[in-house]
Amino acid sequence: MHRYNAWLPPPVALATAKEKQSFAGVVSSVKELYVSDDPESVYSTLKWISVIDLFIKAKSEVSLEDVAALVEFGLKVFNASQDKLYAQVRWGNVLVRLLNKFRKKLTLRVDWRPFYDTMVHTHFTRNTGPEGWRIRQRHFETVTSLVRSCRRFFPPGSAHEIWSEFRSLLENPWHNSAFEGSGFVRLFLPTNLDNQDFYSREWINECIALWDSIPSCQFWNSQWASIMARVIKNYKSKNWEDLLPEIFSRFLNMFEVPVASGGGSYPFSIDVPRNTRFLFSNRSQTPAKAIAKSIVYLLKPGSLAQQHFDKLVNLLEQYYHPSNGGRWTYSLERFLSHLVYAFRKRLQREKENTDSNKQIEFCLGQSEREAFVSTVLKLIDRGQYSKNEQLSETVAAATSILSYVEPSLVLPFLVTRFHMALETMTATHQLKTAVTSVAFSGRSLFYMSLSASSMEIDDDNDANMFRDLLMTSLTNALLGMDANDPPKTLATMQLIASIFSNMATMDDDTDNLSFMPAEQFSEWLDEFLCRLFSLLQHLEPSSVLNEDVHSPATSGTFLVEDGPQYFCMLEILFGRLSRSLYNQAVKKVSKFVKTNILPGAIAEVGLLCCACIHSHPELSVNQIVEPLLSSVISSLKGIPLTGFGGSGNFAGQPLNKTKATLSPALETSIDYQLKVLSIAISYGGPSLLHYKDQFKEAIHSAFESPSWKVNIAGDQVLRALLGSLVLYYPVDQYKSVSGHSSLAPLEEWISNKDFSNDEPFMGPKWHIPSDEEIQFANDLLNLHLESALDELLKICQDNIHSDPGNEKDHLKVTLLRIDSSLQGVLSCLPDFIPSFKNGEVENPLFLIAGATGSVVGSTKLREKAANIIHIASKYLLEKKSDDSILLLLLIRVIEALGNYGSSEYEEWTNHRQAWKLESVAIMEPPVNFIVPSHSKGKKRPRWALVDKAYMHNTWRTSQSSYHLYRTSKNVSPPENVNLLMGDLLNLCVHSYDTVRTLAGRSLVKMIKRWPSLIAKCVLTLTENLRTPSSPEYLVLGSCAVLGTQTVLKHLTLDPKSFSSFLLGILLSSQHESLKSQKAINELFVKYNIYFAGISRNMFRKSEGHSGTDFAALVSEIGSMSFESTNLHWRYNLMANRVLLLLAISSRNEPNLSSTILNEAAGHFLKNLKSQLPQTRILAISALNLLLKESPYKLSAESENSQENTKSSLEGTLTRIFQEEGFFSDTFDSLSNVHIISDTENSSSRGGHGNSSFQSLADKSITRFYFDFSSSWPRTPTWISLLGTDTFYSSFARIFKRLVQECGVPVLLSLKTALSEFVNAKERSKQCVAAEAFAGLLHADVIGLVEAWDSWMMAQLQDILLAPSVESIPEWAACIRYAVTGKGKYGIKVPLLRQRILDCLVEPLPQTATTTVVAKRYSFLSAALIEVSPPRMPLSEIQLHYKLLQELLDNMSHPTAHVREAIAVSLSVLCSNIRLHASVNKDYSSEAGKNNMNIKSAESWDQRLQERASELVVSIQNANPSDNVDNLAETNTLSGSDSNSPDDVQWMETLFHFVISLMKSGRSAFLLDVLVGFLYPVISLQETSNKDLSMLAKAAFELLKWRIFTDDHLRKAVSVLLSSAEDPNWRTRSATLTFLRSFMYRHTFILSNDEKQKIWKIVEKLLTDNQVEVREHAAAVLAGLMKGEDGELSKDFRERAYTEAMKLQKRRKQRSSTGGSSVASVHGRVLALAACVLSVPYDMPSWLPEHATLLARFVSEPSPVKSTVTKAVAEFRRTHADTWSVQKDSFTEEQLEVLADTSSSSSYFA
Repeated sequence: MHRYNAWLPPPVALATAKEKQSFAGVVSSVKELYVSDDPESVYSTLKWISVIDLFIKAKSEVSLEDVAALVEFGLKVFNASQDKLYAQVRWGNVLVRLLNKFRKKLTLRVDWRPFYDTMVHTHFTRNTGPEGWRIRQRHFETVTSLVRSCRRFFPPGSAHEIWSEFRSLLENPWHNSAFEGSGFVRLFLPTNLDNQDFYSREWINECIALWDSIPSCQFWNSQWASIMARVIKNYKSKNWEDLLPEIFSRFLNMFEVPVASGGGSYPFSIDVPRNTRFLFSNRSQTPAKAIAKSIVYLLKPGSLAQQHFDKLVNLLEQYYHPSNGGRWTYSLERFLSHLVYAFRKRLQREKENTDSNKQIEFCLGQSEREAFVSTVLKLIDRGQYSKNEQLSETVAAATSILSYVEPSLVLPFLVTRFHMALETMTATHQLKTAVTSVAFSGRSLFYMSLSASSMEIDDDNDANMFRDLLMTSLTNALLGMDANDPPKTLATMQLIASIFSNMATMDDDTDNLSFMPAEQFSEWLDEFLCRLFSLLQHLEPSSVLNEDVHSPATSGTFLVEDGPQYFCMLEILFGRLSRSLYNQAVKKVSKFVKTNILPGAIAEVGLLCCACIHSHPELSVNQIVEPLLSSVISSLKGIPLTGFGGSGNFAGQPLNKTKATLSPALETSIDYQLKVLSIAISYGGPSLLHYKDQFKEAIHSAFESPSWKVNIAGDQVLRALLGSLVLYYPVDQYKSVSGHSSLAPLEEWISNKDFSNDEPFMGPKWHIPSDEEIQFANDLLNLHLESALDELLKICQDNIHSDPGNEKDHLKVTLLRIDSSLQGVLSCLPDFIPSFKNGEVENPLFLIAGATGSVVGSTKLREKAANIIHIASKYLLEKKSDDSILLLLLIRVIEALGNYGSSEYEEWTNHRQAWKLESVAIMEPPVNFIVPSHSKGKKRPRWALVDKAYMHNTWRTSQSSYHLYRTSKNVSPPENVNLLMGDLLNLCVHSYDTVRTLAGRSLVKMIKRWPSLIAKCVLTLTENLRTPSSPEYLVLGSCAVLGTQTVLKHLTLDPKSFSSFLLGILLSSQHESLKSQKAINELFVKYNIYFAGISRNMFRKSEGHSGTDFAALVSEIGSMSFESTNLHWRYNLMANRVLLLLAISSRNEPNLSSTILNEAAGHFLKNLKSQLPQTRILAISALNLLLKESPYKLSAESENSQENTKSSLEGTLTRIFQEEGFFSDTFDSLSNVHIISDTENSSSRGGHGNSSFQSLADKSITRFYFDFSSSWPRTPTWISLLGTDTFYSSFARIFKRLVQECGVPVLLSLKTALSEFVNAKERSKQCVAAEAFAGLLHADVIGLVEAWDSWMMAQLQDILLAPSVESIPEWAACIRYAVTGKGKYGIKVPLLRQRILDCLVEPLPQTATTTVVAKRYSFLSAALIEVSPPRMPLSEIQLHYKLLQELLDNMSHPTAHVREAIAVSLSVLCSNIRLHASVNKDYSSEAGKNNMNIKSAESWDQRLQERASELVVSIQNANPSDNVDNLAETNTLSGSDSNSPDDVQWMETLFHFVISLMKSGRSAFLLDVLVGFLYPVISLQETSNKDLSMLAKAAFELLKWRIFTDDHLRKAVSVLLSSAEDPNWRTRSATLTFLRSFMYRHTFILSNDEKQKIWKIVEKLLTDNQVEVREHAAAVLAGLMKGEDGELSKDFRERAYTEAMKLQKRRKQRSSTGGSSVASVHGRVLALAACVLSVPYDMPSWLPEHATLLARFVSEPSPVKSTVTKAVAEFRRTHADTWSVQKDSFTEEQLEVLADTSSSSSYFA
């Protein structure tokens, strides 16, 4: 049994025993309802889903057999209801919950294939149904989470099947199917024990190779990282050692942080198509969770993983520092959080498994734990005071968890940080963070301070240190309570709560606490209360109190609004005090309450009293409640009475109209006292009975008072009093029950998972109402509910008031009394009894137990109230419909009467919000190495668990009767509910907005509980939409209710409501006002988004008609959707949309579909030339959905059987498009949809970039989910020349579908229109022509080849040679569409691809302009992107080589834009050739024999590299400005060197080539070429030719991000080493820049040998003769030392120090500057500066000497002096935060030397 259920109030706990049986009953009823032959029967099972959910949430004890049977049945139903998305969503969600809850106990075998089929069928195919995208999105989420839950049950061998299924998708990394494939692999691959053998070393290597194939794409990274993480975690025995450098290198580079002075994010991240991103949930940030998980599970005794992890942290820690925040902070924060969390989980697992002795050699020992914790402490240390709230919270939580693992490391760090924060004067925000950290780690501090003293070890001083910390923090906590600093105050309160939650009760006999003597504590308590009172006196209320029934008892200040800390702290503190201390405290509180009136802090003072009374009601009631009561009664004496409060003497109103009033001061004070009283007595219980009569009197007088404010306060007292008498609530929640087993002064905390039925009962003592209390409650109900109802009836029927003002007041008070009585007893007043259709009363059903308190009153009373309220509501709507207060009160009363249990539900949801803030301070992790304790789950203090059990009871109450009647057909709602629903229906279309919303909410709850009422609701409300004369508010109210989920779900099943709803919307065009139009439009969009198809019973024939209702509905709507009817365009659009939804839904209905589909298709084809732009776009979506038979398509299998098939739509369609001029009209109207903006922005990618005239709402009506899912292009778009913004692939697809549906006639009709539009002047017309042409070329129908030969080829050549520039992007997109591979993964070759390519490769005539040349190249690259390289046929390979030759020859083309186009084509070509070669290794040799042409182009890569290195030299030599010395020789050279412009142009093309390779993400296969171009890129950064240098810089920025592997890395290092010694100093400087990021990116994979070479060369550059190079080298060295914390840097530091000391001595001996050159002096000083700057925030032991020595060089001449002053200033700046502590590392003398170097010494001294 679950602990919360065992701890329920005894009467409820007893009843839970029946739940096992009722669950078994539910399972069998669900099974009976489903008939496997009738797939529609799944709909009838859905109503049980929420009931099954109920048992899961109630944590009931149910038998495992039932669960297993239900899961098996659920999976069967899920797989059988393929097309019913809504049913699959509901079943899927409940299965996920069941599987997750019982996963360890169930043994199942689940097959993966059906899930994959469901996914593909619903989300990855084109002929999807009409369901709205919200449903689809939820469907996808459900299926994916279901797969995740079932993965552990996949049978052996499934990993192998899954991998072989998806491996083929990954072979072409430049096609979107690769992204889909990686998503599927990540989702499906199981890592359970059954499939362990699949994960061999070869597989892992293959994975890593695949991971490499797409660089810098976070989507790709996160898929693979998460696969690897799962494998690492689940198979501990694998050996990863030799892969560690490779893996950690990945991890480091996945964090997008700014290295050196670079940018902080990938400059060219690969674009993943929208639908893939949307379907495979992917945060586009770093996959921090997977990285953290992998690292934690890679750690093993004796493994190198810990060293690698240290290195990773050394590189990343600087980004955690507050001064280095940025976009990357979020992923770093998640990384830290997941690291600690995964570490905790791993330790917990290992602790549980130690008994079973499994795999003991992989468990972490003491030393591994210490190493991990000390590494993570570095991050914690940096991030502790971050400006990012989230990071500092995470750091505090991480500290707390780790302090239980390695207290000896973590706690001393915490102590020093806390003292530092106390001492700092400048950074006050640190205190809040430090206090939070102590609060979070309070328990481990206690453990340490106690266990050290009890274990008699010699580290007593440690224990004292922790004890002192607790004491200091408590005393400082008093200073922390400050009305002007909310965050700090709340942190302080959290700290106090945390400390006291740990203590057992302080008894009078023990003379001291664990860390503070008793008399000192009593002083602390006094001081605490004084501070608290002064805080309360200075609070400012957060908002002006508004006088409305709704304003809660108070509108609190930050103490109440911002979280539960304040009340928690008070409750815990008072609960733990011993008797004498408690009395001392209560006296002070009582005195404070008597003497102060603080209207600004009502809630706060009330909660203070409430906490006092809760812990000892019998002691405190007479000191707190009694004085308040008597003071209120005496104040209310002698004020004029209205007689409305139930005494009935209101007739004697004087005739002079002056109303009696209270003075404001008196009113405020009475209001304050009553409200405080109402909060204080919440948990008073039986001890309030002594003051029965006073309470009655006070409440009565409050209702009689003329002030509304006082009436409301009286209402709150009545409510609280009733609640405290009849409800169940825990009485001893905050008292400590048992001390800790080994450490007595600590309280034992409890974990839910350790609960067993036989443990001693530690549960709460509940308040169970006594007979006396129930008697008193019934008296109060008689006084204020019965009599008030009678009065209400009298007012409404007998017209007793002459004065309307009086009548209004009387009504107000009477309704208020009724409301507060009902709100007070909640569901203790029994519910209505439903009526049963067949007359016999069934046994009351039972699902789950729950009760909020003892029964008072009777069902009769509730029924009487309902009847009277019904009369009152009629009266009010007739007479007082303009008085919102009365109506709101009325609605609240109806809500309390009709929706049984809804107020408990509300209370539970509000409370749940507070629990979301559950703090780490009251959680003890399951792994605790301080005291030897084992626990299965987190431990919490008992009071927190009691609180959760209390809320669990509240939730059970709200649900126990809610679902009882929803599932049974035999029950109909009681008569009273019908009446109340009628009232709400009238109120929810009231003219006041507030009244409408409140009534609407109530109404929806009611119809949800009684589904049979929905139909009536829908019919009434849609009638309001249809009547033209309805006022605006009727429309708004109706739309609000119709748009709720409850109603929309109902529409799929009930034909009558369905047609009434649709016609209601479509006939509502007479409501002109903007608001109502907006509401109707929103309702329609919502309906579309959630449209879940139509169930079959819609199509059944109804009696008395020959046809079906459905067909009639379709024709009625069809007639509205023609343009001849003068409807507003939006209504025309809506009608069209509905027509389409109905047509598609009826697809599978044999006797209906053909006619409906036929008419619809014809209708939408005509609509293409409609005058309304939106309707045109809808028509396109529609045709894409409707045309799907394509009989004329050529397919390989059925060449011969093509003759006899004919599409069912062909006749209708052919008739339409053969009308005269049909296509040219269509083109004309479609061209208006293309909006060509002047500024071509290529940022808004995707099929419909610039259709900016569409608002979001219109988009969701005109588009379909599938428009978005099968988005074209299917390969990433990165070439700037191919803007696809204005080429709409959905347009192209219609023409393609039309041709496939109706064959050659379409081609003929299109021909004339095409030739006219291809040559049109307007660009938008050319767009349409391009779309239509692309569709034709890609159609693959019979007769297409003939058409190509006869006219299409000529047409294409004309297009190519046309001189126009601006429409190039559309035509390029057209070509790209035409050669796109067929099939889902783009593997099949389209019919005309080879012909189109041949046509493009034909050389151009000599006279062609440069525009045409560039155009041809961009067409070519567009076409080649779509080719699938791994499967190229021979003809395509030969074409590639032929082109390659041509491109290489033209690289120095004189025109710039042609050069760029050539470079782009070249990059596509070369990467295609390389990928093909890597997949088909044996292929290239045979091809060589066939074709000599290929041979000559084979060695293109060598040729490019050789030529590049020759040209670099000549370009540099032609650039005399840098090397002034060699002027004489260069002149003679440049005279003869005439071909330099050619060289420069060739070089520009080369740089374009590099840039294009990097941007397209195709660089992985051409690394050797890129390494060869490193030197040209680095050395041409600064030349006299500006264009060339710009390109070189762009390429340089991109190359900095590239990671080189293996041999390429060796080669890259040698290139860099040689260019660092280049004679040109600019090249040396650029090399240094490159080295900074290069070393960071490759730090894990460079060998030590290479690292040493690089260090040496950089050190050598410190004494370079060019000052810029020297300074740059120093900066690089400082960066290198940050990351490389090993021998190299230590060695360098010592060398730098000794060299500088020598220099210093020499200077002293010889005052002259003779001896060493400026460069060498500067070099030595720079080496020192590099050492000092390499540790920006820490203070290692060597730093003071280095810094002082550096400062002594300040008197040197210029370059040295400025270096010293800059370095010292920077040192000061970075150490400013912690200077107060760190300056102790320096001696006095050293501080003086430092002070001399800067003028502003006073601040640091």
